[in-house]
Amino acid sequence: MPDRERRQSVAESSATLRARLNEDQKMTLRDLERFGWELRFIRRPPFQDPIPVVIDGDRKSMAVLNADGSLEEGPNLRLRG
Repeated sequence: MPDRERRQSVAESSATLRARLNEDQKMTLRDLERFGWELRFIRRPPFQDPIPVVIDGDRKSMAVLNADGSLEEGPNLRLRG
């Protein structure tokens, strides 16, 4: 069976992504946005909690917003090109 592309062709809007965050994550995101960070996507691994990924304004760093609102910089995520 050939690999099936699971990524959506149209990126979700910022408002749609933000609606999927809990209140702690939204508060942290608001603080980060003041420094140029943005919510880029939310990874949804099977049988695990969603993983919101934010990236800085220079596109040099990424981090994960944990469920408690803490920021995990330098996460061990494998990204497809």
